[in-house]
Amino acid sequence: MSQFAGMEDLLADFLTEAGELLADVDNKLVDLEKNPSDKNLLNDIFRGFHTIKGGAGFLNATPLVELCHRTENLFDKLRSDELQLTANIMDVIMAATGCVRQMFDDLQQQQMPQSADASLLAALDAILSGKAPAAEAPPPPAETPTDANGEHGGPNWPVLLESLTGAPSPALPPADGAPAPVTPAAPEARTASIQSIQPLKPPSRAAQPAISSAKETTIRVDTTRLDMVLNLSGEIGLTKNRLTTLRADILAGKTDAETLKALDESVSQLDLLVGDLQNAVMKTRMQPIGRLFQKYPRLARDVARQLGKDVELVLSGEETEIDKTMIEDLNDPLVHLIRNAVDHGVETTENRVAAGKT
Repeated sequence: MSQFAGMEDLLADFLTEAGELLADVDNKLVDLEKNPSDKNLLNDIFRGFHTIKGGAGFLNATPLVELCHRTENLFDKLRSDELQLTANIMDVIMAATGCVRQMFDDLQQQQMPQSADASLLAALDAILSGKAPAAEAPPPPAETPTDANGEHGGPNWPVLLESLTGAPSPALPPADGAPAPVTPAAPEARTASIQSIQPLKPPSRAAQPAISSAKETTIRVDTTRLDMVLNLSGEIGLTKNRLTTLRADILAGKTDAETLKALDESVSQLDLLVGDLQNAVMKTRMQPIGRLFQKYPRLARDVARQLGKDVELVLSGEETEIDKTMIEDLNDPLVHLIRNAVDHGVETTENRVAAGKT
């Protein structure tokens, strides 16, 4: 039995609203990286994690609550100037949002989310306890390992945690397919040994049967469009009543020119109304493509960061509306295009300077 039996509607509403909140947080994080002192962005992101935490609390999703609580506290310190945003801290924040999204995936399957990676929680605790260095860390190397799906690997937690605290990260069980942990033989060799550890992969999860999810079966519709459908339905009802009356008159032998003209006008009116209703219903499936675009600035940022490149994704035409199904079908091809564009179509800063480019 599902751990959320009897709470399906609440879970579906949470996933819809929290998913939109997290997409908005992702975009604001990309903006925050360019404007780290922007109080409005800091406050908005803080409220986003706070709201997600509250919804997760109603569902008793404790791992999600704990992760959002730590991240919320981090942003509280940032907005009160107790902390300064650095590259390392931003990497931890980005990883936390990625972990939140993985927990959403668990909830989509009506399963309790798995706890966040111990090294991620340790990195957050290190920042909250004031152990993070003020200086920014150098950007990650351009050559980033790739997983079986062709996606770039995540943060190297042992290295990142050590850069934050100056102490080795806690030991973690090796993920499926990951190399065995490297144990340094002497303090002098510790850095070289840790650097050889590959990025940790999320633990493999048992295959779970696919079920209907809120994201796949629901759609948000502007109330003005619903009002249009309702009004057209009402007008069709009135026209139907008019036709019923005319039918009775004709069956009673009333076939004068005036009655036949009224019949013709009513049939024409019904034809127009049915066409308008069909168009109005189709428009309820139309969504601004900007909702699909929301995730791409974060995607471009992550790939560029991992490859050591300076990339800014500029979007236009977000208000263009297309069918919801088409939006879902476009996602994977666009993700592939963006990854390839950043990976193969953009040079590193060093290569551009060496080639005399600006």
